[in-house]
Amino acid sequence: MSEYMRAVRITRHGGPEVLEAAQVPVPVPRAGEALVRVTSVALNNTDLWTREGAYGRPGDPEARSGWRGPVDFPRVQGADVAGRVAAVGSGGDEGLVGRRVVVDPAVYDGDGPDAHPVGLMGSERDGGYAEYVTAPLDQLHDVTGSPLTDDQLASLPTAYGTALGMIERGRMREGETVLVSGASGGVGLALVQIARARGAQVVAVSSGTKIDAVREAGAHAVVDRAGDVIGQIRAAAPQGIDVGLDVVAGDLVSEGVPLLREGGRWVIAGALGGYGVHLDVRRLYLHNAQVIGSAMHTRAHFGLLMEMARQAAVEPVVAAAYPLDQAARAQEELARRNHVGKIVLHPGAACGR
Repeated sequence: MSEYMRAVRITRHGGPEVLEAAQVPVPVPRAGEALVRVTSVALNNTDLWTREGAYGRPGDPEARSGWRGPVDFPRVQGADVAGRVAAVGSGGDEGLVGRRVVVDPAVYDGDGPDAHPVGLMGSERDGGYAEYVTAPLDQLHDVTGSPLTDDQLASLPTAYGTALGMIERGRMREGETVLVSGASGGVGLALVQIARARGAQVVAVSSGTKIDAVREAGAHAVVDRAGDVIGQIRAAAPQGIDVGLDVVAGDLVSEGVPLLREGGRWVIAGALGGYGVHLDVRRLYLHNAQVIGSAMHTRAHFGLLMEMARQAAVEPVVAAAYPLDQAARAQEELARRNHVGKIVLHPGAACGR
């Protein structure tokens, strides 16, 4: 193994031009860590927003910030890694070397299964826009026998982890009617697939050109966001919504919460439509409804997701793949939102798919 590797990192906030290719030392796994050779790394909106510094901070929503605070530059981006274990730190199980793994990208605030994610690989620690990355041993999940491709496995952690976290926190039950906003995006498509697999009646919101793909992913009804969204939702779910799974927020919250049935839950994990929300709180307390924030997943949620991966219970759609040196182009394509599914990078020439 060479002492150096190719990586793409950011040294400041800005547009795609701040993504810089570099030769950097291969990281050395510490005790309790493994070194993973990255075969596929998937892109997410978190990559764009961390690069832009678009997350704001408590009390200062316009501040430039990473996912949960200031970014320690230079930073290798990329949260979603599939690959092979290349080495383990001192005292680690050498039997892991060569195993096919997915990395849980969260940085947790504790050791338990329900600890909260307070950081993210690619923002609070270096990520997978590189030939190698280190990760805690207890956050490696062996998926050697999964029939999914490495590109599909890399598509799971952030998008499907976030989706499963929303569904779990929203206590979605079989037979309930759920509304999925932004359904053609990475998290949205994951929500449609998982909710359908768990027996929900899925009403999805998407754009006209992507409606067929969202329906193919499992939505029972698809609402065209170019039309009267609320009117279409009422027509598709005349008895109301049990769970709103929302990555858009903005006006959809104020207009959508009144559609909740008694005891309904509205779960928010994004703000593509804006973070300023007007809400009639009477629609909450008079109907025992809840608005729930959901950031990514817990260890327990991720374990459930990896069981689904081993069984190919969901099959992520991969829209496009790029070599590592085209990371900026890949992020530009992600930002255009013309695709359905996930965009991935291949850091190594021999990707083992």
